[in-house]
Amino acid sequence: MRNLIALFACCGIILNAGANEPAAAAAAKLAASVSKPASASLPPAGKKPELLLPKKPALAAAAATTAAAAAPAPAAASPKTEEDSEVALSEKIAKRLAELRERQQARASAAVHAKKAADSKRKQEEDAAARATAAAAALAAAPKRGTNWSYEGDLGPGNWSKINDNWAACSAGKRQSPIDLRDGLKVNLEQINFDYHPSSFSEINNGHTIQVTVGGGNFITVGNQTYELQEFHFHRPSEERINGKGTEMVMHMVHKSYDGKIAIVAVLLERGQAHGLMQTVWDNIPLEKNDTVSPSIVINPLDALPEQRQYFTYMGSLSEPPCTENVLYIVFKQTRQASPAQMALFARLYPLNARPVQPTSGRMIKESN
Repeated sequence: MRNLIALFACCGIILNAGANEPAAAAAAKLAASVSKPASASLPPAGKKPELLLPKKPALAAAAATTAAAAAPAPAAASPKTEEDSEVALSEKIAKRLAELRERQQARASAAVHAKKAADSKRKQEEDAAARATAAAAALAAAPKRGTNWSYEGDLGPGNWSKINDNWAACSAGKRQSPIDLRDGLKVNLEQINFDYHPSSFSEINNGHTIQVTVGGGNFITVGNQTYELQEFHFHRPSEERINGKGTEMVMHMVHKSYDGKIAIVAVLLERGQAHGLMQTVWDNIPLEKNDTVSPSIVINPLDALPEQRQYFTYMGSLSEPPCTENVLYIVFKQTRQASPAQMALFARLYPLNARPVQPTSGRMIKESN
C-alpha cells in the first residue's frame, strides 16, 4: 500500500512539473519524492497542487523510469509449489517402498514354499526308506523256503543255507561232504556185501545231474546194517579227493536203511575203456530236463563196481541241499574207467556240478589195508 501511495505521488509530481523543467531535474525530483514519505509529497492542506507538465521527452523518460520502478521483482518459489514437489517425492518413495515390500514378500513366500516342498520330499524319502527297511526286516525275518539252487553264482554252494532255512546245515554243519581223504587210519575193514541183480530203472535229467532210479531189491550190508539202493547219479569233476587228487567224474550210489539212514557208495571214474552201464544210461537220456523215461530194458548195478573193493569210510553229509548229515560214505580206492566220448557227453550237459571240498573238522577216516 505504501508503494502505491508513493506511485500516486510521483504521478502528481510529474503532472505538476513545469513544461520547461529539464528532464534531469524532474528525474531527480522524482527520485527525491519516492524516497520521502508519502505524506511529504502531498501539497499543503487547502492548497491546490500546481500542475506542471514537462516536455514530452522528459515526460516519456519519467514514465519509463516510473514503470521500471513499479515493475515487480521476480517472484520466489511459492510455498505451495515446494509442498507439491515434496508430496510428489513422498508418493514416489512410498511407491518404491511398496514395490520392494512386495518383492520381499514374494521371495519370502517362495522360500516358504520351497522349504515346504523340500520337507515334503524329505518326508516321502524317509517314509520310503522306512518302508524299505521294514520290508527288508520282514523279509529277513520271514522263513525262507527256496527250492532253486546251483553249483555256481548266487545260487551256488556258498549261498545254499541262505536259500532255504531247512538247508542251514550247508553252512553250519560240522560233518559236511565231500572231503579230501588223507591220513586215514589203515585197518582191516570188513568186506561190504553187495546183493545187486538186474533191475528195471528210470532216469531223469533233473537240472543238476543225470539221476537213475533203480527198482527195489538191491541191497548192501555194512556192519550189520542193511541199506537198499535207491538211485545213482554223476558229478563232474569228482567231489571226493584222495590225498588231494580227484578224477574227471564220480558215480554216487545212494542207499537208505529201513530206519532212514543213508549210505553212499562212491566210484571214481577216469578216462580209459568204455563203461557199459554208463553207455546204457547215456543212450536213454530224456530229451527235456525234468522229463522221466522208463526204458523197457534192465541194468545190473554190479556193473558199476570196481573189481577190488578196498575203500575209505567216514561220516559225512549229502553233498547237495539240504546237506543232511550222518551219512555213511564208502569210497572205493580203485577207480573205474569211462571213454573220452562218454566223459565228453556228460561234460556238454554238466561241465561243473561238484560241491567244493569241505573241512574235515577232525573227523575220523578209516582206510582198508
